[in-house]
Amino acid sequence: MARLIRSDIRHISDAANNEDSFRVLRGRVSVLKITLDARFMSYLELAGFASVALIRSSDLRFDLLSALVERWRPETHTFHFPCGECTVTLEDVALQLGLPIDGSPVTGVSSFTDPAAVCYQLLGESPEDGDKYFSGIKFTWLKAKICGLSATATEGELMCAARAYIMHMIGAVLMPDANGDSVHLSYLPLLADFSFARSYSWGSAVLATLYRELCRATEPQVKDIGGCLILLQSWALYRMSFLAHVSHQPYLYPLPLR
Repeated sequence: MARLIRSDIRHISDAANNEDSFRVLRGRVSVLKITLDARFMSYLELAGFASVALIRSSDLRFDLLSALVERWRPETHTFHFPCGECTVTLEDVALQLGLPIDGSPVTGVSSFTDPAAVCYQLLGESPEDGDKYFSGIKFTWLKAKICGLSATATEGELMCAARAYIMHMIGAVLMPDANGDSVHLSYLPLLADFSFARSYSWGSAVLATLYRELCRATEPQVKDIGGCLILLQSWALYRMSFLAHVSHQPYLYPLPLR
């Protein structure tokens, strides 16, 4: 890797060659280990999140992920191995997660004049009634919203719970921050209409976030990594099948199991 990295860029591969210790990155993934309510499965299907909603495991091997980071070249967004270059592609995102990879970019307003009103409209209630300028929704609040769904819930309540479920997936699994415990409110307006939400290229946003986090994690002083680590590990186990056998317990990702 030293021959590939520009001399003015600090890269973890160089630090690893000069140190006895191996840096193992940390990461935060909060998979909802609860039974998915079948009543709002149709809304997840309509929005394009039905496949990724089936993920029930976050059994991450951070030693494997850290080793992959050491082989990541930020300039080309590729891993460099003795056999050549490779990378996670949009095709991998579609196969591994089942997310839409065509359509409009995931973008929009990042600040709101009245965030509570947005939450009341799309989630049925606001997590921060006393704060007029909050920008994130905590995972604990979203989980309580999902689990608190009554047996006699109306269609409107089901739609609000489905949006809460998708928001939790976005912030905790698909595009998590390395140290965060909340998801940014900017994604919520994109889920107002479930059928229109499917027109966004969520897969592209997930892949771009992963690329950005891989680039950031190559800096020697960084100790954590965000992005869709489930995608990265599942990709590695599927594309380099010999890795799938190095485990004390079976992985729960569909493609590596094949």
